[in-house]
Amino acid sequence: MDLPERLKWLRDQHGLTQRELARRAGVSNSLISQIEQAAVNPSVATLKRVLDGFPISMGAFFSLERRAGRQVFFRAGELVEFGSNGVTMWLVGPLTGERKLALLRECYPPGADTGPEMLSNEAEEAGLVLSGEIEITVGEECRVLKAGDGYYFDTCQPHRFRNRGTEVCELVSAATPPTF
Repeated sequence: MDLPERLKWLRDQHGLTQRELARRAGVSNSLISQIEQAAVNPSVATLKRVLDGFPISMGAFFSLERRAGRQVFFRAGELVEFGSNGVTMWLVGPLTGERKLALLRECYPPGADTGPEMLSNEAEEAGLVLSGEIEITVGEECRVLKAGDGYYFDTCQPHRFRNRGTEVCELVSAATPPTF
């Protein structure tokens, strides 16, 4: 299933109208309709906000047709891939509601970001830049991190990620409890 089909299917499974999901997520009814009709491709922040209306994590949303198991090792092709605005993320680990940690490999091409809206949720997040550079804004602080640099913050603080560099930025991040 692609994103519009997944959203409509999930909304139907929860017995929600577009209007009710929009109310729960704090977005407009027309935005839900446009996403379901593939008229818009939501930013990571916007999609997270919509999914909070269920609630469901992004990782669980993008793996709806996959079956949870006791898998320990994950090949690159088995990671759940998701993202938008040019940002690609791969989730490592079992796809169950019992997961206590989200581990992500993230890729930000030049100009890509998590969207114009600041993200905010209830977790702690840490990450390490593997290559390139990334501008991270957390609350009122903004830093450009380069390969080898890391971060750690409470995600209740509004935050966003943006690649203002000229090369792809790749990083690994972890959040607990899982927000994706």
